[in-house]
Amino acid sequence: MKKLSARRRHPLAAVVVLLLALAATGGLYAAFAPAGKAQADETAQSLAIEEGKKLYAVGCSSCHGTGGQGGSDGPSLVGVGSAAVDFQVGTGRMPAQQPGAQVPEKKKVYSQAEIDQLAAYVASLGAGPITPTEEQYDPKGADIAKGGDLFRTNCAQCHNFTGEGGALTNGKYAPSLEDVSPKHLYEAMQTGPQNMPSFPDTTLPEQQKKDIIAYVKTVNGEETETPGGFALGGLGPVSEGLFGWIFGLGSLIAVAVWVAAHTAKAKKS
Repeated sequence: MKKLSARRRHPLAAVVVLLLALAATGGLYAAFAPAGKAQADETAQSLAIEEGKKLYAVGCSSCHGTGGQGGSDGPSLVGVGSAAVDFQVGTGRMPAQQPGAQVPEKKKVYSQAEIDQLAAYVASLGAGPITPTEEQYDPKGADIAKGGDLFRTNCAQCHNFTGEGGALTNGKYAPSLEDVSPKHLYEAMQTGPQNMPSFPDTTLPEQQKKDIIAYVKTVNGEETETPGGFALGGLGPVSEGLFGWIFGLGSLIAVAVWVAAHTAKAKKS
């Protein structure tokens, strides 16, 4: 009887064994799974950089240099980050058709997969702004009114009050923001392309960028109403005054000439 009592297990022994087994399994997963995943991610990133380097050599190196150091025909790309590549190549501005004061938007040359590879290679040249995620630039739930205040303070001087664009000096211009995607709007604020200043998160936090995007998309949306009639490009009092002088005063002059001609004709008869 004493032998049987000695061999009898404690009621909590099974629980202890189960916990030890789970701990061992978790330890094995922690030891192997993350390392394997990290290694796979690193391999995929290396492949993207290699493919991006090939694309860069064909389409970009003639202006920006074989190692992104820049040259007489193009600036250095060291430190511009993946966000700048995604914006410039994603909007078709790069590769540029010809040098000039302003590189216009056009149909993009590369697929999004190729753009990602180019961005990976350029990002490997030096740290810079990273391509944003959808969560960062999605304007859903943003404060449109606050975005309007921020836009008028920081952007309207060049893009005018509703983002219709405007002329700058020496053949440069601020492009229209009417059909620009939220992602590219965010990247433009991040990187400051061409004549535009950059607005990093230290200057313009992520939420404020979302607010600005929400404002731009709202005022240029199809459902936006213009209670005053013709929007006239949304340029403000300059275009409205010009319209008034040319068409309003012109109409009055035409009516006055018509009345004078008919009055003279009536007197002759």
